[in-house]
Amino acid sequence: MSEPSSLHLFLMAILQGVTELFPISSLGHSVLVPAMLHWPLNRDAPWFLPFIVVLHLGTATALLAYFWRDWWQLLNGLWRARGGAGNAEARLFWMLVAGTIPAGLIGLALHHQISRLFGLFWVAGIFLMVNGLMLLLGDTLKRRTPNGGLDSLTWGKVLAIGLAQSLALIPGLSRSGATLVAGLGAGLDYAASARFSFLLATPIIAAAGVLEVPKLLHHGIPGGLVHVIVLAGLLAGIFAWLSTWFLMRWFSGHEVSALRPYAIYCLAFGALALWVG
Repeated sequence: MSEPSSLHLFLMAILQGVTELFPISSLGHSVLVPAMLHWPLNRDAPWFLPFIVVLHLGTATALLAYFWRDWWQLLNGLWRARGGAGNAEARLFWMLVAGTIPAGLIGLALHHQISRLFGLFWVAGIFLMVNGLMLLLGDTLKRRTPNGGLDSLTWGKVLAIGLAQSLALIPGLSRSGATLVAGLGAGLDYAASARFSFLLATPIIAAAGVLEVPKLLHHGIPGGLVHVIVLAGLLAGIFAWLSTWFLMRWFSGHEVSALRPYAIYCLAFGALALWVG
């Protein structure tokens, strides 16, 4: 099938918008769910790359829209620091830059090796269960480490969180889950870890889309799918914004075991996928 139905593209957009921010692995779900439900999605078709690019751009736009005040304060702090006077906003900005570098370098260096794992059903199922165990570890770390805000971060801790973000290159391991757990291990509370995780996700998700734009311009979008793919990107952005809104309130309102429901889900769904697959 050269062109899928609009329904399946819209469902994929919703799936991307939700799972990119929830700590349950968007890449793992993009492998498992279409295969389990027999969706007619051909990853080698000309429309697939433009489709994924647009979904990433939609998700990144949603994060920028939700955290626009944070980014405005960070950039304003950076401007005020140009004369040499340090401030918390400029420091956090450069920490986000430092935290983005590890995943970017590892992704570029190992892109071809890791891309071989993208379509492997069993890899996504197994690592989704590993992701569940990682989230349980995060709740344990939360109870055993001091709970502070972003001002307690050190450069070493930021680089550790950045390295954790690179785990999302493996299908089944969640970017937000890995950075949340690393943030908790660094002594942040749930709300601060979630905020740093989502701010850190914005440039890496945007870069994933922008770096593919030249390919998008080269291949183009099949004429019959232009409006469908654009609407899918909008849909992904809407659900990403709603997911961020929900999760920021979820983590602000929980002192213990905030990751446990998502851990149980990952363990159960990963086991189900391996059983039926």
